[in-house]
Amino acid sequence: MADVALKNIRKSFGPLVAVNNVSLEVGHGEFVVLLGPTGAGKTTILRLVAGLEKPDQGEITINNTNVVNLPPAERNVAMVFQQYSLYPHLSVRENLEFPLKSPYVKMPASQRATTVEQVAETLHISHKLDNKATALSGGEMQRVSIGRALVRTPEIYLMDEPLSSLDAKLRAELRGELKRIQTESGATLIYVTHDQVEAMTMATKIGVLEQGRLVQFGSPQEIYENPVSRYVAQRLGSPKINIVPVDLFGHGPKDAAYMGLRSEHLLIGDDADSAPTSRVTSVEHLGDQTRLYLDLNGHELVILVPAFTALRPGDSLPIQPKNPLFFRVDGTRI
Repeated sequence: MADVALKNIRKSFGPLVAVNNVSLEVGHGEFVVLLGPTGAGKTTILRLVAGLEKPDQGEITINNTNVVNLPPAERNVAMVFQQYSLYPHLSVRENLEFPLKSPYVKMPASQRATTVEQVAETLHISHKLDNKATALSGGEMQRVSIGRALVRTPEIYLMDEPLSSLDAKLRAELRGELKRIQTESGATLIYVTHDQVEAMTMATKIGVLEQGRLVQFGSPQEIYENPVSRYVAQRLGSPKINIVPVDLFGHGPKDAAYMGLRSEHLLIGDDADSAPTSRVTSVEHLGDQTRLYLDLNGHELVILVPAFTALRPGDSLPIQPKNPLFFRVDGTRI
């Protein structure tokens, strides 16, 4: 597998700056997730690494070789798109085999057949090999799309929200399979998503993007526990971090305007003795846990409590912060 480095990359489309001076290093065998909302520059970065776009400035290296002027076919990368990108008139077997017929691969027919069988077994689609692509379910089509990348054993896998069009059950299943495949193969993988669950469960490193800039890069735990800004703090965590005025519970550090409170930053009930009293406005039972929606002086707070709580809407609940995060007016972390 490969090391990938982006150095001071900039890419514009007319007046729109899609990627703004991004520098990023992806180590051999890492699973890096690029996280951010639509328009943050995630997909453009993937396309730049793949060679589908050329940067206006900066350098992209794969194994210390500058590939900016190399065409996609010579970069030895495989990209999985959000849509399935299958040939509808071909069978699953033919779709999987197609990338192996490239003149750059030069794989004999017997080895192609073995490789296709192995990848199909890994993705649990062996029984569908002779089906036309159009006869598959959405989840099966996406497995084939992922399989088209896996058969090639490229230097780098690039995946652009490959699970976003699937239902929740299939997303969870394929998340686990992708992580297992990446771990077992030692592949270098760059994965784009706006789904924080995918980022937290799959990544070895997360890069948080905001309007074309890389604002923080680190392990999922580091990003979650030590966000550099309010923006980053709001990208991870379920339920989303509560952002309230700093004076809601008293006073905070100098220059602090907002307090960030995740569920683990809040003490409630008997643990919050002599604390302000909130009112329960809603209770959501989610099976293994329950979300409480609270009102404290007109500000909504959402926290997690044990699944079988006896609290009901209208109940009063003492609540106070414990080791919260603090942010300035401009959103930077104190």
